[in-house]
Amino acid sequence: MKTNSEKKRSRGILWRILFFLLLLILFAVLELGKHTILGWILLVLVFAAFYVFRSTKLKEKSKGIRFLSWIALLILCGIVLWISWPPVRLIPAVQAKNPAKTDLIHVTQGDLTGVVTEDKEVEVFAGIPYAKPPVGDLRWKEPQSADAWEGILEADHFAPMSMQVQNLPIYNSLAQIIGYHDYHISLKDNYREPVSEDSLYLNIWRPAQKTDQALPVLVYIHGGSLQTGQPWYQDYSGEGLARKGIIVVNMAYRLGIFGFYADPALAEESPNHTTGNYGLLDQILALQWVKDNIAAFGGDPENITISGESAGSACVSALCTSPLAKGLFKRVILESSTVSAPKPAHSFRLLDEAYETAEQMKDRLHAHSLKDLRALPAGKIVREMAIHHHITIDGFVLPEIPYESYQKGIYNEEAQLQGFNREEGAPFIIFSPANMKNYEQKIRASFEDPYADQILSLFPAQTDAEAKRNWADIYTAVLFTYGHYCLGREAVANEIPCYMYHFTKENGRLGSWHSGEEVYFYHNIPDGSALYTEEDRALSDMVSSYMINFIKNGDPNGDGLPRWNTFAGTEPVLELGDNVKETKIPYLDLYEILDQIQEYK
Repeated sequence: MKTNSEKKRSRGILWRILFFLLLLILFAVLELGKHTILGWILLVLVFAAFYVFRSTKLKEKSKGIRFLSWIALLILCGIVLWISWPPVRLIPAVQAKNPAKTDLIHVTQGDLTGVVTEDKEVEVFAGIPYAKPPVGDLRWKEPQSADAWEGILEADHFAPMSMQVQNLPIYNSLAQIIGYHDYHISLKDNYREPVSEDSLYLNIWRPAQKTDQALPVLVYIHGGSLQTGQPWYQDYSGEGLARKGIIVVNMAYRLGIFGFYADPALAEESPNHTTGNYGLLDQILALQWVKDNIAAFGGDPENITISGESAGSACVSALCTSPLAKGLFKRVILESSTVSAPKPAHSFRLLDEAYETAEQMKDRLHAHSLKDLRALPAGKIVREMAIHHHITIDGFVLPEIPYESYQKGIYNEEAQLQGFNREEGAPFIIFSPANMKNYEQKIRASFEDPYADQILSLFPAQTDAEAKRNWADIYTAVLFTYGHYCLGREAVANEIPCYMYHFTKENGRLGSWHSGEEVYFYHNIPDGSALYTEEDRALSDMVSSYMINFIKNGDPNGDGLPRWNTFAGTEPVLELGDNVKETKIPYLDLYEILDQIQEYK
């Protein structure tokens, strides 16, 4: 039996273990939650004071008093977390302290200057308005050209990202750790990135070395399910390709309910009788701005390529058949999504579906007039993003489904470079994998008979591992790769040169998951990153060279690169992985079934 002194010693050890464990947890919360340095200082002071007080003043007090002391500590910790919450801060275009300014540039709206990277290789012009802020009465209206400004615009910070639901900083940090395996402890990133309805700005990267020859231009459209995303993310930053001799532009556009809400009352008030595709209209206006102004930056307005990934690629495929986008670009690069199938798998819906969800939303919000809807604060309606993030057939931006336009020989591009990754579906089913208990149920819930039976026969599973692998492949094919197969065949039928890729390279970060190719394509693998090998960097140099060649002249081939032949229906597809080689497009047997389901002709 323990003596009183032994019991006291055990209690002393226990409370000290709890003390240091709680301190470590809160330090982790401060770091992952991006709290300010003030939080670290206050937390140390609070815990130091508690330790001294608990070791001296409370040693002989009752259990109740000691318990209340822990409650007081937790309350103080909560206060520290609250007052050290990370502030909202605009993101600098160049991370170097006091970067050099560029020469003066004159555009339609006025004069501006940008900033130069620390190595003097690239000039960046960030936060240039291309449209009036779509707020107040301009919410859910066609974008209007930006007003002129007085003086010189210092384009040295990225503008806020478009209005969207934001995760807590700790959630984003955990996503970096679990999903990207790419997290760096730092006290320099203790801030939150801003969001706003006032987000219609674009960014330009160009080589700092001047030339008399007009440079080809790439305009990139970011992804994010048409609900999230921002144009300054490092993986697809324009800096990497600008270092290889081209000009890169990207932009924010309206997302979710702000960019894709469709309402018959909005169509009635519109001079173009349109509704639902405001995000696409933003992209078209940005392209027009580039066409009108890129020469001032040394770019060639007659040599513009547009690219996008995921939902951004879906937008690119829509712009390929929009009459409003004709003449604004020559070539397209589409990564990991299209709306080119007869029944697009995502990011798309018909107008009557959009109208139905609009009525349901208005009932939910008790707002039935446009005046009422426009009076609602952005923070209240942003939660409706999940049901209003679809491109639609509005009769103005898109007269018909892109598949139907290609069937008629209507398209805007001169050449395509497009493709997909091996593990596209992986991040979307990570929390709902298939096993032998639910595999058949998942298939039958996704496909009607007799197609479910055909797919189960095509993808038999005898083990949990096989069920998991099959479901991942089926998900990848249906949601992502089949649309590219449709678009490739549409290109062949219309004699559009099409270069198809299949990205299979694994690494320590995203590998061949959805969006894993971007850091390679846009030549942005970080220097010194242990997550990528020299083989990864060599592949990035090769793939970005293909990109540069295609952007310049519509053909990715060039000196020192493995030959990339045009797609002819099922092959060749260029595999981009440990080996770069030609192969057939994957999942052909499944595509035959999908053709029947979609009534592809």
